[in-house]
Amino acid sequence: METITNTLYWISTGLLVPVVISLLLLFARALILSGSFFGHYTQKVKTDAVVDKSIKLVNIHNLSLITGNLPEKDKSLLVAYIRKITENKSNQHQLQRLLARFEIDADKDLATSKTLTKLGPILGLMGTLIPMGPALVGLATGDIASMANNMQVAFATTVIGLLTGAIGFITLQVKQRWYLQDFTNLEYLVQLMTQAINEENKASLKS
Repeated sequence: METITNTLYWISTGLLVPVVISLLLLFARALILSGSFFGHYTQKVKTDAVVDKSIKLVNIHNLSLITGNLPEKDKSLLVAYIRKITENKSNQHQLQRLLARFEIDADKDLATSKTLTKLGPILGLMGTLIPMGPALVGLATGDIASMANNMQVAFATTVIGLLTGAIGFITLQVKQRWYLQDFTNLEYLVQLMTQAINEENKASLKS
């Protein structure tokens, strides 16, 4: 039994360095995400103002209006899919496929935030628990300096892990609301185009 416990102890202790390095990499990725999130926010405010204005004016008789007002240099996911949907406005099945593709691409963009939300606290907890073993050993042997050093690592990894998870969680919640709004606008456009297709089919049958 002692051999097993010692093996578990050495395995867990050996994981400390990989855990700390992984946590630092995740934290760096969280900082990069924060910067890109701010840029995404400023761009989305401008894009939404144009798209919402066009959505209110568009109907089945002026579907081309939606693309005419879009900023040419805007490379956001919403604008890209509005253009794709407009290009395929006569293909009802393709329109439904594009809606599904938008959900997939939106989920890809959310993947980083989801990863930070889950892995940040997990690695932080591992970085907290692993040094506790050596810290208790130091306490038992009277090595206060070793115990203090291990406790410092434990508390630091906890804070970094929680902060990383918080950044991931906040960006995830906000982006999910953004993409839900974008999907609603795209779905509305698809419904208009589907209605236009149906009316064209009825007109062709009558003629």
